[in-house]
Amino acid sequence: MSNAMGVRLVHNLTHPSALVVDLAVGPQLARAIIASRRRSHLQAPRQVGWGPEAAALIVTGWPVDDASPVQFFVRCCASLVPGGCVAVLLPHGDVVLPVDVVIAAKRAGLAYLQHIVAADRPPRRGQQTQLDIHTDVLILTRSSTRAGGNDG
Repeated sequence: MSNAMGVRLVHNLTHPSALVVDLAVGPQLARAIIASRRRSHLQAPRQVGWGPEAAALIVTGWPVDDASPVQFFVRCCASLVPGGCVAVLLPHGDVVLPVDVVIAAKRAGLAYLQHIVAADRPPRRGQQTQLDIHTDVLILTRSSTRAGGNDG
């Protein structure tokens, strides 16, 4: 994830008083959290737990190590405020992986909100170029009207 993507996620998906849980690898999100003066669990949250307070944003790499995808998303759903989001950073190139992630998230009570694809440079008019995609991000949300669960 680039520094710019970290900044966009934090600024677009959280309020200044919101809590952010950083499960991503690398310092980019931590820099964005600190620069935007958000509160965060920055200290190895996979080992010490996420804490009792619900978060507005959880950012994680994929795949997760410590649980099945559905179990992981159940934990995320329980740790989010209503309307909160989980941003899943995907390795680019596997066209089936986003579908698998969304299915697991739906089973846990999260809903698909957005798929962000970030490229290294914008296309130029009149030039045919293949973009080098560096970040694929799925944004999932906890509905404020549903408690979660399977709805078919």
